[in-house]
Amino acid sequence: MKVGVLQFFGWRDRSISLETIYARALERIEIMDETGYDAVWLAEHHFSSYSVCPSVHVMATHVAARTKRLRIGTAVTLAAFYHPLRIAEEIALLDILSGGRVNWGAGRGFDPVEFENFGVPANESADRFREAVEIVLAAWENDRLTHEGRFHAYRDVEVLPKPKQRPHPPAWVAASSEGAIEWAADQGLAILMDPHSAHDEIARKQRFYDARYTEVREATPRTPESERPIARLVAVAETETEARLAAERGAAFSARYLPREAVAAFRADKRIVDPVDHYMDDVIIHGSPERVVDELRRLESDLPLDYLLLSPLSEKSFDLFTERVQPDVSLGRFVHQRANRLLHHRPFEEGGIAVGIEARRVGEDEVAEVLR
Repeated sequence: MKVGVLQFFGWRDRSISLETIYARALERIEIMDETGYDAVWLAEHHFSSYSVCPSVHVMATHVAARTKRLRIGTAVTLAAFYHPLRIAEEIALLDILSGGRVNWGAGRGFDPVEFENFGVPANESADRFREAVEIVLAAWENDRLTHEGRFHAYRDVEVLPKPKQRPHPPAWVAASSEGAIEWAADQGLAILMDPHSAHDEIARKQRFYDARYTEVREATPRTPESERPIARLVAVAETETEARLAAERGAAFSARYLPREAVAAFRADKRIVDPVDHYMDDVIIHGSPERVVDELRRLESDLPLDYLLLSPLSEKSFDLFTERVQPDVSLGRFVHQRANRLLHHRPFEEGGIAVGIEARRVGEDEVAEVLR
């Protein structure tokens, strides 16, 4: 399977500066670039310490300047909050500046606070999102754009620049509800799977998408990407006890943003359960490196899981995943040995959790040899 990383910019402890949060995230991203990860996927959120990255396009430009081979995904551009022509221009510019390394992920958003403060009525958000995605793709696929829609109208406008990847960067849409999944299939767009749904619900949604796409494929305007990134929260530690503690911390933090009454929508059985129990029992993958490898192999077959969108619940989890899990699920043994030499530890405390990992910078020739 391929492995990318869903990169949040959480700010749980405000005694730590945001500059430090960003610096640590960028150190991690540089390690990804040197150790065989497919992509970093940047998460956009607003008005919350859940993840302080209000512009994934700006952050992605900085990431592009600090990396050489890593693909750069948006997970997601909250398209209902943007003017769609700005999205088309900015992502195309990013694709050029990054040398054609962009994965474009778009989503509607879910936070009522964001809808309210951006002046987007929640009952219009799905239609605004869908029209924006259609406009962005049309702007990339055509020399000039003419569009007449519910929210936007343009006549014979030339949208520049065009992306380096033609006809456009690989595109995905975040889809959790059946209506959103059905629309994505009808458009010939691949889907991004969320980090909150239970494993069996992820499998059910994939079957639903596949059945719908099979039904409409002859009429779709494009062919979806073959890869389907599935976001999973992961806690890895040397012992099962340590991993469970990290998972419990992550479950408690995530549960703060998932009301109990909303849990049923993320479960195949549609039961309302305690959000922490939902994450611990049915979402988070946790354990020793060996146990996590075994669980990923099971999910690779059962879901299926061909692209893991890794969301590590601690820096230690990322460290151990990079050294002892990723090589067994996606990399060859030679790269595994070289990756170990690229990593060393420098622990520091963040909210009582020891975190920290720093990459040894290597020459371009050595990196090329690792990734060959």
